[in-house]
Amino acid sequence: MMIAQMQAILELRNVVKDFPSHRAVDDISLTLEAGRFYSLLGASGCGKTTTLRLIAGFEKPTSGEILLNGTRVNDVPPYRRNVSTVFQSYALFPHLTVEKNIAFGLEQRGERSFSGKVEQAIEMVRLSGKSKRLPAELSGGEKQRVALARSLVLEPSILLLDEPLAALDLKLRREMRAELKAMQQRTGITFLFVTHDQEEALAMSDEIAIMHRGKIEQTGTPREVYRKPATRFVAGFLGAMNWIGDAGVRPEALRIARNGSEYRSTARVEQSLFLGNAVHVLLKLESGESATAELTGAEADFRTGELVHVNWSSADEMRFPR
Repeated sequence: MMIAQMQAILELRNVVKDFPSHRAVDDISLTLEAGRFYSLLGASGCGKTTTLRLIAGFEKPTSGEILLNGTRVNDVPPYRRNVSTVFQSYALFPHLTVEKNIAFGLEQRGERSFSGKVEQAIEMVRLSGKSKRLPAELSGGEKQRVALARSLVLEPSILLLDEPLAALDLKLRREMRAELKAMQQRTGITFLFVTHDQEEALAMSDEIAIMHRGKIEQTGTPREVYRKPATRFVAGFLGAMNWIGDAGVRPEALRIARNGSEYRSTARVEQSLFLGNAVHVLLKLESGESATAELTGAEADFRTGELVHVNWSSADEMRFPR
């Protein structure tokens, strides 16, 4: 996704996609290496799903090039690209059993002896014993596993995932993202995961591309884009940010105390929010700016209305052109 390598499996070169009413993708270039987990991250309407559809072949670029394994595929239809897509809706056939849903793509491809592949895929997604069930007899997480198995059994060069966890509850989403990462590592297939959820992208990805208004704002590892954001937008989009003067400081970098000789500002405690593993202390700084400090439960015994001292390290400041 970032620097082209000998093992580049997908390249987007100055890709533009115009619709009658707007430009959805604006001159993006991207390189994906084989065998890694990538995320395309951005808010609704940023162009990430259109980019995914361009790669899959469901849309044609207005200009630019899309290369799969070094071959230009701009005009190649979806069924002739070695790319598979898992949609948010899962798109399972309600009248087919688990095993028949998984086998569908292999049958359409003309394969005749595929029972071993299907059984292996069922085991990989932990659905052994449920191969004869219909989708209506499955939970949401199980349906998602069927959709994954149906795509993985085709052994695509790239697996495209269009917000596949969005319909699941929080606990199941967190379980499934760990499973997705494990599946990618076991299969060695390149995953491109499209999401608006920053936590999902940070937790699973080898590299992330952040999109904004049809453009790619920054690419890098999760640590790079979180700790060294290239733009003010990326800094604010990838987690909470306090804007103090002309600097951005993450909540976890703020320290507060009732007294002390070294501090940058005094503040009044407005509220404390208990979040289980952390407490967010909402502050009103002496400058009039609002800020949030993220503390552990043991540190956070501050009361509403209390006057405190606020400090942070210069190394934790992020500054961007206005």
